[in-house]
Amino acid sequence: MTRKVIFDTDIGIDDAMALLFLHGASEVDLIGITTVFGNASLADVTRNALYVKHRFAVDAAVHVGAGESLGQSMFEGYPDFVHGDNGLGNIDVPDVESMASSTDAADAIVAAVRQAPGEITLIAVGRLTNIATALERCPELPELASELVIMGGAFGFNGHRGNVSPVAEANIAGDPLAADRVFTSGLKTTIVGLDVTQETILDDSFFDDLRDNAGDAGGFVHDISRHYVNFHESSTGQRACPMHDSSAVAYVLAPELFETRAAGVRVVTDGPALGQTIWSDPEVRYETGDW
Repeated sequence: MTRKVIFDTDIGIDDAMALLFLHGASEVDLIGITTVFGNASLADVTRNALYVKHRFAVDAAVHVGAGESLGQSMFEGYPDFVHGDNGLGNIDVPDVESMASSTDAADAIVAAVRQAPGEITLIAVGRLTNIATALERCPELPELASELVIMGGAFGFNGHRGNVSPVAEANIAGDPLAADRVFTSGLKTTIVGLDVTQETILDDSFFDDLRDNAGDAGGFVHDISRHYVNFHESSTGQRACPMHDSSAVAYVLAPELFETRAAGVRVVTDGPALGQTIWSDPEVRYETGDW
């Protein structure tokens, strides 16, 4: 059965890999791409989405989303040291004739789930600002969407915690308030965090194989990965990088490869633990705290 998917993205290097992963999956009907600021500015990530759509004939409308967080963010500016000045590893990204839709990201999400209740999977691999805004505009979204799968957060499994602070992961730390609203909304959500993504490593030989055997898409992924691998080598000494955003796509395509557990999740929205994702066993009741 074909699964209808909306891909919500701050399209940088690993996001572009995940988008092409989705595009190549025969069991997926990619009906929309929604952009959100994060790995680069909203203008840059939207241009990147339009470029990938045009270059690889992705049959999905691009909808422009949020350009700022709903609440306090850990960041000012964009992580050009990770994704390059343009978000795609500083490769040449020419403007294309493809235009973004006049319908903004949150409205596009709401319209899609209302038109096909119970059929839409949302995959979010950036800040959750667009999803939180869609929830605000459509409180019945948890009943209308099939599921939400996100790349974000860290829970301490496999020894993995934060990648932008001792306790926080970048996507969540970019808009903790939005994430907390999403996680407490009742929307059926699966979180693929650093606990998983930092256990799945792509090395130079993998990217070389893509370049040599996967056509234009493989060459593109190899080209954008150079900046990304260089960044990770500077911090780990290894010419390899985690498979962050594509891990969320992999969960949608092959959930049997993953072990999951039920949990209540909250996000710290201020203070030194800003952006921390805290999980709780849903069967345990606490005297304080709203779980």
